[in-house]
Amino acid sequence: MGPRRPQRKSGVPQRRPASPPPSTPRRGAPRGTPSSRRRYLVLREIRKLQKSTHLLLRKAPFSRLVREICVRYTRGVDFNWQAQALLALQEAAEAFLVHLFEDAYLLSLHAGRVTLFPKDVQLARRIRGIQEGLG
Repeated sequence: MGPRRPQRKSGVPQRRPASPPPSTPRRGAPRGTPSSRRRYLVLREIRKLQKSTHLLLRKAPFSRLVREICVRYTRGVDFNWQAQALLALQEAAEAFLVHLFEDAYLLSLHAGRVTLFPKDVQLARRIRGIQEGLG
């Protein structure tokens, strides 16, 4: 027998063997999604807020905003506001916003999404019309 000739390499590159699995398996939710513990805490906070009747916006910043808007529309005249009037306005504003976000979230679910987008809020306002949607 004569000497062995080396085999020719074909034009197809050879595949590497697959890398071995990591020694410790990954636990928890995949990247980009909240962990189950965080989701549980968020859902618990939502249930707590739905049971309560207290106002969600702070009174002082809301009062400053109302006074600023009032000055803008009364040509610089600064009106005095009763505390009950500010509370009534805040109750109405929060009720309006909660109802608007409920409608907008239904629209996002209808579109097959879980995330609320600005276009959902805009569409909810448009569907409501001038009377309910704040023109």
